[in-house]
Amino acid sequence: MAKESFSSLLEKFQQSRQLILDELRQRIIGQDAVIDQMLTAVLTRGHCLLVGVPGLAKTLMVSSLAKITSLNFKRIQFTPDLMPSDITGTQVIDELPDGKRAFRFVNGPVFANIVLADEINRAPPKTQAALLQAMQEREVTSGSETYPLPNPFFVIATQNPIEQEGTYPLPEAQLDRFMFNVWVDYPALEDEHKILARTTGELTAGLRTVLNDRQILNMQKLVAAIPVTEYVIDYAVRFTRASRPVDPSAPDFIRKYVDWGAGPRAGQFLIWGGKAFAALDGRYSVSLDDIRSAAVPVMRHRIACNFAAQAERLDSVQIVEKLIEIVPEPKVPKYEPKPPADVPQEPT
Repeated sequence: MAKESFSSLLEKFQQSRQLILDELRQRIIGQDAVIDQMLTAVLTRGHCLLVGVPGLAKTLMVSSLAKITSLNFKRIQFTPDLMPSDITGTQVIDELPDGKRAFRFVNGPVFANIVLADEINRAPPKTQAALLQAMQEREVTSGSETYPLPNPFFVIATQNPIEQEGTYPLPEAQLDRFMFNVWVDYPALEDEHKILARTTGELTAGLRTVLNDRQILNMQKLVAAIPVTEYVIDYAVRFTRASRPVDPSAPDFIRKYVDWGAGPRAGQFLIWGGKAFAALDGRYSVSLDDIRSAAVPVMRHRIACNFAAQAERLDSVQIVEKLIEIVPEPKVPKYEPKPPADVPQEPT
């Protein structure tokens, strides 16, 4: 791809991003970091888990994003009686004109571009596994047939961290399917004032559709084309391995406070997140700061703290923040020009 064409594509990417943000801000006030991380997951074909107390517009963010991108959107409200077939679909028997009967597969709500899994921890593990398998394989198997899911396809799940009675927390192996674990915090004072003023008056106009599925796919292709140097990859590898207490490079506090760290998938998502952050910022390559920006949402749910950490009130976010401070940057080899072959070298 020529530099000129890549530059023009990146400029169009920036324009598309601004269109999305302008429309979202008509409904969502504040939460800029959350929106950026959610867009990052979408642009890298990743899945996102939004964690926050009720009333912070988590569901509104996802539904608004679907409306302004014209993507097919389905919402699944997870409940303890939800069955796997309620998500993936089921086989029904049709009576044909000749009197014979045949099975027909009826698509479930997972056959959409954006799937909102609301309160995913309220469904039993069997139902959670059905969705998470579709997230990983991007297809659904029913009987002897396999049905591909639409493209683009991504799941944005929500979870309430304060009410755990009657819930089924996602195991770490299933949490690993999510690219980002995004904490949705309370709004700032000024933002909360604007929220109350805007939502208690007259009804606002509906959102415009500013992007279609083809444009989203093109944005995903551009993010994939962002180059990553060996220097950045080396840092991502060092960072990921430093989170594992069994690794020789792990610092002392990791061995003391962590039972197990992040796997190679975390390193992949660090690179993908860095690519998206670079593209969203209008840059042609990934920097170490992009990797650091992706570190907390990527690693938050991939580091298991032990009882020693809990006793000292340390959580995985604080562990990641310490890693950001102490993991060294790779050394850049110095360029030493070689003398011409016909020039004799002085003896050492």
